[in-house]
Amino acid sequence: MTLLKTLAEVHGACEADGSWELWAVSERGQAFSAAELRLRLFAWHGRSLYGALLEPGSQPDSVRLSAYAALEYLAAPGTAMHLPLRWSAQLEAARQLAALGMEALRSGWYRPDAEAWQAGRLGWQLVVPEARAAEAAALLVAAAGHGIDGRAWFSRALGELLQSDPAVQAAWDELQREQPLLQAAALDLAVGDEALAEASLRLDEEAWLAAAGWRPDEVPFRTCFQLIEPEDDEEEWTLRLLLQDKDDPARLVEISLAADGLLLAPDGLPDAWAEHAARRVPQDVERSLRAAPELERADGSGLVRSRLGEAAAWLFLHEGSLKLLQAGYSVFLPAWWEELQRLTPRLKAKLKSSAGSGGGSLLGRDQLIQFDWKVAIGDMDFSEEEFARMAAEKKRLLKVRGRWIQLDPAMLRQMQEAMRGPERRGGLSLREVLELHLLAGEQAEGNASEEGAAGEGADAPALQMEVELNAHMAQLLQHLQHTKQIPIVEPPAGLRAEMRSYQKEGMSWLLFMRRFGLGSCLADDMGLGKTLQFIAYLLASREQAAGEGRRLAPAMLICPTSVLGNWQKELERFAPSLKVRLHYGPQRLQGEAFAEAVGRVDLVLTSYTLAQMDEETLSGVHWDVIGLDEAQNIKNAYTKQSTAVRRLEAGHKIALTGTPVENRLTELWTIFDFINPGYLGSLTEFNHKYVGPIEKTRDEVLLGRVQKLIRPFLLRRVKKDPAIQLDLPEKYETKAYVSLTVEQATLYENVVQDLMNRIDTLSGMEKKGLILATLTKLKQICDHPALFLKDTGGAAMESELERSSKLSRLLELVQELRAEGESCLIFTQFVDMGNLLQNTLEEQLGERVLFLHGGVPKAQRDTMIEGFQRPDSADGERSSVFILSLKAGGTGLNLTAANHVFHFDRWWNPAVENQATDRAFRIGQTRNVQVHKFIALGTLEERIDEMIERKLGLSQQIVGTGENWVTEMSTHELRELFALRREWVGK
Repeated sequence: MTLLKTLAEVHGACEADGSWELWAVSERGQAFSAAELRLRLFAWHGRSLYGALLEPGSQPDSVRLSAYAALEYLAAPGTAMHLPLRWSAQLEAARQLAALGMEALRSGWYRPDAEAWQAGRLGWQLVVPEARAAEAAALLVAAAGHGIDGRAWFSRALGELLQSDPAVQAAWDELQREQPLLQAAALDLAVGDEALAEASLRLDEEAWLAAAGWRPDEVPFRTCFQLIEPEDDEEEWTLRLLLQDKDDPARLVEISLAADGLLLAPDGLPDAWAEHAARRVPQDVERSLRAAPELERADGSGLVRSRLGEAAAWLFLHEGSLKLLQAGYSVFLPAWWEELQRLTPRLKAKLKSSAGSGGGSLLGRDQLIQFDWKVAIGDMDFSEEEFARMAAEKKRLLKVRGRWIQLDPAMLRQMQEAMRGPERRGGLSLREVLELHLLAGEQAEGNASEEGAAGEGADAPALQMEVELNAHMAQLLQHLQHTKQIPIVEPPAGLRAEMRSYQKEGMSWLLFMRRFGLGSCLADDMGLGKTLQFIAYLLASREQAAGEGRRLAPAMLICPTSVLGNWQKELERFAPSLKVRLHYGPQRLQGEAFAEAVGRVDLVLTSYTLAQMDEETLSGVHWDVIGLDEAQNIKNAYTKQSTAVRRLEAGHKIALTGTPVENRLTELWTIFDFINPGYLGSLTEFNHKYVGPIEKTRDEVLLGRVQKLIRPFLLRRVKKDPAIQLDLPEKYETKAYVSLTVEQATLYENVVQDLMNRIDTLSGMEKKGLILATLTKLKQICDHPALFLKDTGGAAMESELERSSKLSRLLELVQELRAEGESCLIFTQFVDMGNLLQNTLEEQLGERVLFLHGGVPKAQRDTMIEGFQRPDSADGERSSVFILSLKAGGTGLNLTAANHVFHFDRWWNPAVENQATDRAFRIGQTRNVQVHKFIALGTLEERIDEMIERKLGLSQQIVGTGENWVTEMSTHELRELFALRREWVGK
């Protein structure tokens, strides 16, 4: 209580926005706390709930008051009556000024500030009666001596009051709606034309206040302009000056202003208007010419032109009328102008009747479709010859067939270039037809009109092009966009399998695309039977050819080495009538011997590796169809393997993949460059148009455009689609979070510190290499110290368990599921880790554990899979625990015997991990599948898992995340990503 009775001196600071900060110090110079400050100063201040509602200031132990709150408070402070205080000299001056300000608010001593409006804000002027003017001036000067801008403070406070009082704000909003000048000023500022804004408000202040409605305006009319189109036999347009009755807007009087300033009205002026017109009209004419100087007569008389040529009329319609509207005038334009502004000429390519009716590939680089040109404006179509005649007149406004049209010169140049371009080639490619049709109505850069727009400036209007389809092509595109309309083909007689309805649709879709040589990407979700659909397609096409007395060239399927055996077994099972040849191993044929041998078979099976090594041999055969299984293997466009595969030619190309996009959209381009070369343009063009903008800004419009372009050639169904009706069990995903052991944490921090010490001394590829090497080391440490230290074969298994929380937790879970008689898959990306897991689990479980990796021979691989899927088979390696390296076992395998999937370490790519999971979660699975993803807490695994959750959008929308993006991080970002949080280290 002693402290509260201490004399307090109150200080303050006025901020630029009119708000105040207040604080107090004792006579001994000690600062009062915020609580004591509220008690001293606001004990009787009900508006702030006795100080409870006040915000803290930027300075310690201070409070902040808004502009109006400070004005109202300082005018009559509600301080504690018995607690002594004094005000600083600055606040004494502010208090006296605040008392005047509150009196001004109550008495209405203010008006809008024209200068503030011109600067783009709502401002107010303090206007005190003449009898109080001297007093107000003295108070303002005194306040200024203490650094207080009293007028600005008052303006801010009044603006705040208007915003906080609904009734006052509603009245002000209504005033703005009713007064065109205020609207014009706001519009000027919105378009950013400072010169125009200045012209529109260049009135004396009293006139501006009248126009704004703050002062009564006794003028009974407003000045208007009207543009009248020429009669049929005239060339010039007429610009009229009108006066419009404010009370009766339908009443208009035509006037003109003579050079001597005399006002002329052919039909006479109402008597009540004459005096006002003589004064107001010359003012309005002067202001209008400041807003739109191009309307002044050529003689410099300061009068408005009454006759306009075609070019001047077009300029008035586009620009002059808008300037006058912004300056506060009404402008009457021809009734058709508003609609005409919305009409943009469109270029039509009308396909000739026979286009698209033949067989063979329509998407070849040289395949062209014949057409005729048309130009459409609104509902009027003009032939190429008619359009050329109109363009020759070089007019922006043209009356054709009794209606006005506008022709922009830049648009004309684009159209003429576009029409000349295809003539040099003799037609449009189906790629261009599809792109124009699929992207119809889109005008953004990157559509098929880009060629015609080349060389135009940034202001050139976007050229719209469209294709007028004939009946045959319309039906083709209708089927491409709506696959449900494609006739369903019954499964071939030689197929030894029952096909689900959606699988029949997929086979029928492939056969439909084959008719036109259109490459196809069957992108069904993992486990939906892409293999069966492809086999049925092969059988159906060959049975149909045989029925017509034709023999087809052989087909070829390229797939990962790890699934060659799987394909062999599936073909034997589902299509035993097909003659299949395996092109694999050291004894495989080459050259003419190969060509002769495959001429007697239906299908050749080979691997991606051999497709590159034996490209010359494979290119020597005319293939009926080439299929790619797990087509994402060619995702990197620049590798020799991808390039070699894309060079192979066939009558029909099919890509099978459950993940068309794993990491980047360029992977999608690569698949499409295989199935339909050239359809998405070159890789450089595709990157420029789509990849860059989408991956940088997630541009939804561009993303939608890519979807439209690829949809006709990509068929994708997902397991959870109700139309699939798989009756699959559920898949549950959980994350198993584990902490590092002390040994792991020590190794982890040493590796991170080594990276930080070296990172800034390297550049370019060396820096990227170091980062990627560090990533691998840290992942190994998170798995098990022995993996990083390369001592996986030394210690006993018991001691190995103690060194890694992941390993011990995995053992617990596997022991639990084995006690229930269940089976599991365990994925790791490190072979050494797989060996360690295999040894540990075999010793602890007392049973056989399988391990499939890239070094396992094909025969042994097939035996392992057979043994896992059929544990009762005589020749299988019986086991219920199957360890797989992610790359060798992540695709193409059917392992539905498992109902648990463990991701021991993370690949950091949702698409790849989902592929691996789907080895178990696929057709044939009858139990719920539990997916366990291990994450080491406090490490980069936890941080990157969070990133994965945020970056799933791209992969899901188009049909990710690899590791290279980490190399682009700054040193600070890397430190944040890699730094170990010690609280998660195990004890």
